[in-house]
Amino acid sequence: MAMRDTRAGRSTVRTIEDSPVARVLFGDVRLAWIWLILRLYVGYEWLQAGWGKLHSAVWTGSQAGTALAGFVKGALSKTGGANPAVQTWYAGFLQHLVLPNVVAWSYLVSWGETLVGIGLILGIFTGIAAFFGSFMNVSYLLAGTVSTNPILFVIATWLVLAWKTAGWWGVDRWLLPTLGTPWSPGYIFHNGGGRQHVAGQPSKA
Repeated sequence: MAMRDTRAGRSTVRTIEDSPVARVLFGDVRLAWIWLILRLYVGYEWLQAGWGKLHSAVWTGSQAGTALAGFVKGALSKTGGANPAVQTWYAGFLQHLVLPNVVAWSYLVSWGETLVGIGLILGIFTGIAAFFGSFMNVSYLLAGTVSTNPILFVIATWLVLAWKTAGWWGVDRWLLPTLGTPWSPGYIFHNGGGRQHVAGQPSKA
């Protein structure tokens, strides 16, 4: 986190360092096994849900969109009362954007859940996969469906925070140093292809 100090007419950007606990928990590969367990659990939940939809006629088959349309209509029925389970603005999104294009959304949900599951299980772009997983969790919660969504959302949020080490026991161990990040490109983008240090690469100490 950066703060700007303008005292005495000077403009200085100061960086607030992470706490030692946060540095160890989210940046030390010695604790990567913790994120591996959580990653596999969340990934399995998403893959199981998405894989079932990809092989379901009412999601991606001859009757694609049927199941999602029923889900949306159920959510719209929860908009009444003093404290509705589904807020009016989200109901408008479901009614005017999702329902008219329910087949496309049905495929998007099915493939989205599956790809998030694969990404988390294999540890490929773990932080990005966890982010989109948490985004879907929030979408389901806004539609009035609780189930395991709060639990998965919390774990996914932790995985996003631990993006540097969450995929250490996975493909990210080699993928992240190779590709790098938008703010610090990996070694394949440097002239000569020599391996360079990537800012934010997790500590082995």
